[in-house]
Amino acid sequence: MENTKAFQLVEPRLLPPLDEGFRPAVLANQAFRKEVAASKAGVLLVLGLERADGSLSRFETTVFAERHPRAAANLFYAERVVKFLLWQRGGWKLYVGGPKPIGDYLQRCYAPDGPRTFDFHFMGEKLYERPFTVVSCAPADVPSERENERSLGRHLTGCRVGFDLGASDLKVSAVVDGQPVYSTEIVWEPTGQTDPAYHYRHIISALKTAAAKLPRLDAIGGSSAGVYVNNRPMAASLFRGIPEERFGEIRGMFLRIRDEFDVPLEVVNDGDVTALAGAMSLDDNGILGIAMGSSEAAGYVNLNGNLTGWLNELAFAPVDYSPDAPADEWSEDRGVGALYFSQQCVFRLAPRAGIELPHGITAAARLKFVQEKLEAGHAGAVRIWRTMGVYLGYAIAHYADFYDLKHVLILGRCTSGQGGALILHDANEVLAAQFPELTARIDIHLPDEKSRRVGQAIAAASLPALSYTAHGHRLRFFGNCSALTE
Repeated sequence: MENTKAFQLVEPRLLPPLDEGFRPAVLANQAFRKEVAASKAGVLLVLGLERADGSLSRFETTVFAERHPRAAANLFYAERVVKFLLWQRGGWKLYVGGPKPIGDYLQRCYAPDGPRTFDFHFMGEKLYERPFTVVSCAPADVPSERENERSLGRHLTGCRVGFDLGASDLKVSAVVDGQPVYSTEIVWEPTGQTDPAYHYRHIISALKTAAAKLPRLDAIGGSSAGVYVNNRPMAASLFRGIPEERFGEIRGMFLRIRDEFDVPLEVVNDGDVTALAGAMSLDDNGILGIAMGSSEAAGYVNLNGNLTGWLNELAFAPVDYSPDAPADEWSEDRGVGALYFSQQCVFRLAPRAGIELPHGITAAARLKFVQEKLEAGHAGAVRIWRTMGVYLGYAIAHYADFYDLKHVLILGRCTSGQGGALILHDANEVLAAQFPELTARIDIHLPDEKSRRVGQAIAAASLPALSYTAHGHRLRFFGNCSALTE
């Protein structure tokens, strides 16, 4: 992208062992804002993101005045902040309230033929089903904030099934009054499938298996990578193999499953369930959940204890501003979270660690191959997970500029075994060394091994409320399972 050279990148105090070129977004952004403040020539930049339900998020920052000699640095800074906000909060309309050159630049970037064409099409026609629009205006003309947060989950009473859909395995749990009575993981390979029936068969079979462990089924809750609106998958890497002309079958799949079981059903993004699991276990709020699996999934429970309606798709939000950062194969952008906090990171770093990955096996098997080396004390494998830990420390500091945080919960397959402890240790070292003010107010948590692997399915089971059945009958609760009465 143009104007990158005008923007100052900052070498971190603690370099990742396998990535000396890493240039954290948080340090560059902080340096820019400090320079703007020192110039005493800063002006307000207000970014507004409007979503399909009419909700709108605002983000305010400062940039150089239009005629300042360093004004060219505004463009890279503003574009990277916009990219983060789009994938954190979502939006089909972007208001750019500030210097006109910034608005003009973002209009060129987020255009059908611009460098952010992927985001233009995804946020517009694919996700929100309307043309993506950039409006350049004065700061005062950016609409007022309208956030639609909602309470969801933490419903423990009754006999429930929870599931978590990953790219390598499908986890399912049967839960009675908040206590798991059955949990299992089922290996599947959804991403390459072209027939929606494959997904339906595997999910319905897993649900029936778990439901059979219960005296009665009261509700189903689900966790899955991707963007979900009213239990409809709008976009998800799990379903990337489904032809566009058949994607309608996927969009209606969970509504069909709900009708077949005839119980309340809720499916939300797996990151939100991660955060919900943390809120439930810690009995606190202000939690960012980060699941490190086939990709990076994130979710957020705000200080009020509610879900926000934001995307929280941090897999596509930039954390590394190095011009040599790896490019994501889907969005084609560089330095985004999926390549730093998932098995994709492990595979990317393995050659640098002297580990040759086997061919002809599944991604889950390849990850297990490297994790076995880690458990055996392979020095290169240790450096992979320590590198991820340094990445995470700087990313948490970056995320704290966009979220009100008290806790960060990390889990997912990449945190299994010794890997989770290594990530946690180095992330805490980064915060202590370079962001001591965050150490005092943000705690990073690593659940126990079982929760790391199946905790999302158990938390997902708590999603649906049981006030009424699908047919409007009132529910009363007695003892170990809820009893249905007219």
